[in-house]
Amino acid sequence: MSNSSLVSYTKISPNRTSPRNHEVDRITPHCVVGQCSVETVGNIFAPTSRQASSNYGIGADGRIGMYCEEKDRSWCSSSGANDHRAITIECASDTTAPYAMNSKVYNALIDLCVDICKRYDKTKLLWLVDKEKTLAYKPQKDEMIITVHRWFANKSCPGDWLFNRLGELATAVTQRLGGAGGSSNTPSTTKPSTGAGNALYRVRKSWSDNKSQKGAFKSLDNAKAAADNNPGYSVFDSNGKVVYTPGGTTTSFKPYMVRVTTGELNIRKGAGTNYAITGSIRDRGVYTIVEEAHGEGATLWGKLKSGAGWISLDFTMKL
Repeated sequence: MSNSSLVSYTKISPNRTSPRNHEVDRITPHCVVGQCSVETVGNIFAPTSRQASSNYGIGADGRIGMYCEEKDRSWCSSSGANDHRAITIECASDTTAPYAMNSKVYNALIDLCVDICKRYDKTKLLWLVDKEKTLAYKPQKDEMIITVHRWFANKSCPGDWLFNRLGELATAVTQRLGGAGGSSNTPSTTKPSTGAGNALYRVRKSWSDNKSQKGAFKSLDNAKAAADNNPGYSVFDSNGKVVYTPGGTTTSFKPYMVRVTTGELNIRKGAGTNYAITGSIRDRGVYTIVEEAHGEGATLWGKLKSGAGWISLDFTMKL
């Protein structure tokens, strides 16, 4: 049982059970409730009086620390049964609800989950949403599932910010693993197919509300029919864009204003860090967003009204 090569800092906590008594088939992400460094997280887990640890931690700068080797069970989720089979990951976050994480942390979490799944020969990371369904589910040999701390204790961990993105996290990881085409809410029982032609249309109340999903369809017509039968639902493409609402219309985007919250925010040619930088914003000013899109390097991108390009909305505040 190896450890992640993505680790740049190690401080093993005495708070652990060695060895774990179950094979790894879960990943449990947490929120630190603080924009901490990996060193700070290591110091938090160092005293035996703390009675807590995690396998990994992600600092506010996106660096990854290790505090409990994967061969050992961390003390992290208020459930020995969960932690014996889970790789636990503490993620730097805001100190108040919804405990948001910046794009460096979120992207590092995706990278770490991909690395973990690869080393355990998993091709799919599943988010099943429902606690009872998840805990009763027996993962297939190539499947890893996500669990959350709030299922085992009276806590909000990992915070609503990450909880509402776990479906997107599972999809992003699965796509990079070459598994089922991004359908993270439903475990696959057939051989997955890949390629752009296998994009799924999801029927939800909103893109961020993955709990409301009624289904994921290869056929747009079937997705439209499901939306027609569920008032208040729309059809979303794989990028989170509304392509249909009942009545045969699409939801028009309403521009809104944001304030930049970082000292320097890159402007890119397209929605993603894979697009070239065309400029930057350094005045922490107010800007109008006329379009949104999902892409690499951020949880959401916004197109500037000026036409200058796209910015990461992770470093803005909606007004």
